[in-house]
Amino acid sequence: MFTTEFLITSLIIVMLPGTGVIYTVSTGLFVGHRASLAASVGCTFGALPHLLVSILGLSAILHLSAMAFQVLKYLGALYLLYIAWSMWRDTGSLVIDERRCQHGMLNIAVKGFLINILNPKLSMFFIAFLPQFVPAGSASPIIDLSMLSTIFMLITFVVFVCYGLFAGTVRDYVIHSPRIISRLQRGFAVAFAALGAKLAMAER
Repeated sequence: MFTTEFLITSLIIVMLPGTGVIYTVSTGLFVGHRASLAASVGCTFGALPHLLVSILGLSAILHLSAMAFQVLKYLGALYLLYIAWSMWRDTGSLVIDERRCQHGMLNIAVKGFLINILNPKLSMFFIAFLPQFVPAGSASPIIDLSMLSTIFMLITFVVFVCYGLFAGTVRDYVIHSPRIISRLQRGFAVAFAALGAKLAMAER
C-alpha cells in the first residue's frame, strides 16, 4: 500500500505550487518562520475534511450535487480574491511586527484552513487519487484509505514546513528592501487572483 510510487507521486503533487504553497511561502516571506509553521498547520488541516469526505464516499454526492459544488467553488474563489485584494491594497505599507504576529498565529492558521476547505476540487482529487493505491481485494478499504490519507497529510505538512522555512530564511535578505517587498506583494496578489479566477471557472 505504501509503495514508492505512492510516496513519490504524493510528494510531487504536494510540491506543485497551489494555493497552500503560495500562502505558506508568502507568510514565511512577509511574517517569518513561526508564522509559516502556523500556515502549514492550517493548510494541512484544511485538506483533512476533504480526505474524510473522500473516505466516506460523500464526495460522490458532492459530485452529483451541482449546487453544493458551485456554492463551495464560488465561496473559495471569492476568498482567494479577497486575499489578493487585501495583499494588493497593502502594497508598500507592509510593517513587520513580530510581537503582533505572535498573537495572530491562530488567524494565520485559520486562513490556511479556509483556503483549502473552500476548494471542492480537493474532494474530487482525493476520491480519484487515493483508491488507486488500495490493494485489490482489500478486506478493509476504509482503513487502507485512512492510512494513505494520514501519510499524505504528513507529506503535505513536511513539504509546507520546508517551503515556509526556506521563505523565512530568504525573508532576512529582502525585508530591508521596500521595493522588493512591494513587488513580492503584488506578485502574490496576482497569483491569488489567478487561482481564484481558475477555481471560479473550474468544472466538476
